[in-house]
Amino acid sequence: MMKLTIFVLTISIALSMAAENPLREWIKYKKTHAKSYSANEDRVRYGIWKSNSEYVVKHNDEADKGIHTFWLKMNKFADMTSQEFVKIYNGFNASLSSSQAGSNMLFVNNENLKVPDSIDWRTKGYVTPVKNQGQCGSCWSFSTTGSLEGQHFRSTGKLVSLSEQNLVDCSAKEGNAGCNGGLMDQAFQYIKENNGIDTEASYPYKAVDGKCHFSASNVGATVSGYVDVQTKDEDALKQAVGTVGPVSIAIDASHISFQLYSHGIYYERFCSQTRLDHGVLAAGYGTDGESDYWLVKNSWGESWGDSGYIKMSRNRRNNCGVATSASYPTV
Repeated sequence: MMKLTIFVLTISIALSMAAENPLREWIKYKKTHAKSYSANEDRVRYGIWKSNSEYVVKHNDEADKGIHTFWLKMNKFADMTSQEFVKIYNGFNASLSSSQAGSNMLFVNNENLKVPDSIDWRTKGYVTPVKNQGQCGSCWSFSTTGSLEGQHFRSTGKLVSLSEQNLVDCSAKEGNAGCNGGLMDQAFQYIKENNGIDTEASYPYKAVDGKCHFSASNVGATVSGYVDVQTKDEDALKQAVGTVGPVSIAIDASHISFQLYSHGIYYERFCSQTRLDHGVLAAGYGTDGESDYWLVKNSWGESWGDSGYIKMSRNRRNNCGVATSASYPTV
């Protein structure tokens, strides 16, 4: 009888400890990411975090078994729903398209164009370190500066970090809405009409809408025009990225799998080719095993994804719209 009582007590303690584990992990998570909430909001955030944690465990178990080609992690965004996350962090908004954007050239698929099998423009000096847009829907401005930084380097041999805040504050006439979204082409048009964009050092990022204080004396790069890549054609996008340099692209990043991405080649079967909500930078491409991928630079800081990057599936029917709205500036 004594042994049975001890056994039951041991099982009860073990179950109690198991039940408390999520709460201990939640406390650890908040400390790691400097999160602090009121009592009521803490309960809500804990529920979201716990649900996301269960999703991550299930997904990664399936990835380990070969069902998925990518893995997830409980990052700093793991206490947010995908709906609220998209509202804050994804700022590519096609509805903001304006006639002010002006004319552009078109990059079309050329089967005779020789392109490398793989390319990583980071290794060739074209790409600045990963940046962080904060709680501002200004992804479009980071995509814009990323492709222009590359083209400016190609033209001058100098890698200059350019000002996203300059674009957030000053390109409303071209149709952009600062932290409420914008388009890369309209940002290129602003830089062309404005005779340049200031450097990051002279016009630092604030993650809020502000008053325009562009200074011609602080220009870091100029634009003569821009080129749109033939839409929904991944071969044309490969040719552009492979021969020109990093290219601005828009994607569907509305899924919890993207929000919590860790590493591997991202493929989301529920992704849309046309409902695009996030501006990023195609900084290269390659093949891992039998899977082709795009090397994509994001603007959510180095703690997100694979040191701020994501490998997105390539040649899988334009998954997430990677080739739907791609463009780059001319200098």
